[in-house]
Amino acid sequence: MARKRKNGEGTVRLRQDGRWEGRCVIGYNDNGYPKTKNVLAKTKRECVEKLRQLREECGSAKSDKIRPDMCFGDWITYWYENHCKPKIRLTTQANYEDRIRLHIIPEIGQIPLNKLTQNDLQQFYGRLKKNGRKSHTELYGEGLSDRMVRMCHASCRSALEKAVQDGLIRTNPASGCKLPPKKAREMQVLNRDELQRLLIQAREEGYYELFLLELATGLRLGELMALQWDDLNFKTGVLTINKQVYEVKGQLILNQPKTKASIRKLVLPRALLAVLKEYKKTVDSRWMFPSPVKEDRPLTPGMAERRLRLILQHAGCRHVRFHDLRHTFATLALENGMDVKTLSALLGHVSAATTLDIYTHITDDMQRAAAANIDREIGKAEPQASALTPEQKTSRPEATGMTDFKPYKGRMRKPGTGCISKINDHLFEGRYSPNWIDGKKHARNVYAHTREECEEKLKVLIKEMQAELAELKKQQAKAEAESQPPEAGKRKPGKKNSPA
Repeated sequence: MARKRKNGEGTVRLRQDGRWEGRCVIGYNDNGYPKTKNVLAKTKRECVEKLRQLREECGSAKSDKIRPDMCFGDWITYWYENHCKPKIRLTTQANYEDRIRLHIIPEIGQIPLNKLTQNDLQQFYGRLKKNGRKSHTELYGEGLSDRMVRMCHASCRSALEKAVQDGLIRTNPASGCKLPPKKAREMQVLNRDELQRLLIQAREEGYYELFLLELATGLRLGELMALQWDDLNFKTGVLTINKQVYEVKGQLILNQPKTKASIRKLVLPRALLAVLKEYKKTVDSRWMFPSPVKEDRPLTPGMAERRLRLILQHAGCRHVRFHDLRHTFATLALENGMDVKTLSALLGHVSAATTLDIYTHITDDMQRAAAANIDREIGKAEPQASALTPEQKTSRPEATGMTDFKPYKGRMRKPGTGCISKINDHLFEGRYSPNWIDGKKHARNVYAHTREECEEKLKVLIKEMQAELAELKKQQAKAEAESQPPEAGKRKPGKKNSPA
């Protein structure tokens, strides 16, 4: 058996033309793919010697930097920039950079790469869990979450695995480390009464169509914000999902979804189509949910999450994440008889196994209900309410009527004075949206740090828009008068009536 060459030594093979070829990796391109060079020789011994010289020439530039006794902080930075960063998305890049800069390098970055042990890593994870948080300690405590500790371990393990492949160390010290258990995040699902109150309050605050579409489709937040009117065919009712938006360091980025399964088509109900058709008449943008702040930009995911918190607070509902609205859609779909395979396609999951893992508690209830139905059909058994557990009794859907909830209106304003809303702790938004000459509402906004300052700016904006609208109406009336033909019966000057 031929001897297996070590990692980093390159490869040697005999070509069909009788010559020997040696090839080795000399670096990586911007996409993370290896760049190689080759040498040719008449004999294998000569080829191996030429290959060794090629490796020395190509590695001389980085020999001072890449070596077994270099600091682990330098190695993980080199690994991230050359092997990890080109393959991941911008949002993932920001997460990696924060973990490396804030936690890994300050704690274990000075330890030599070939001296780093499993005990060093285990103690590092313990410190992160105990007092590793750098900010917001008064809200979340001094220790990092189990998920963040596991993510730091994943970065260290991948970087050390690459060091093993490159021959810098013999074994990966991160293998076998004990980590905090992986816990699924608690899923919150709104009940029917909360859904009614949410939609009633959303209608009052002008976000009814956004939350109605989310609850009827279960789209991811980035997919919902990226929708354009061209994605919806009103004739067939087909909604195409082929892009998403996300924020990176304050910038909004439009990109394709990560997986092919996320690119999908949904058929909307007729009632929802009718609502969106009326809503489109009030929107002067290519985006289905445009930003009130920037021209030709969609609503940001962060703004949608903040608006949901306010609406839930005004409606007296439990605080849930925007992603929990997606869980609510899936739960209602399963409870109403939708099969898991169809739901998986609607949600954009890679496989139905992912859907089953997330909604196991719902499918368990469905299996119990199916078993009871089979027992009644085959065994002619009568359903016994006393046999149900308290959890099963509470999980059974009950008929609920319309709620008598009255939406929170806030401070009432007189017609024609616009509206003012609080964007965050230090920013107020004033908006005035009169009916324009084209029959649509045209909205303009002003911003200020205090409500009083925003009121003054809004008054100035209203006067300017009213003056502009009056001028446009005057020009329109003048144009209509000039385009009308002369009235019948008027005699043109210089002509006499003909004799009878």
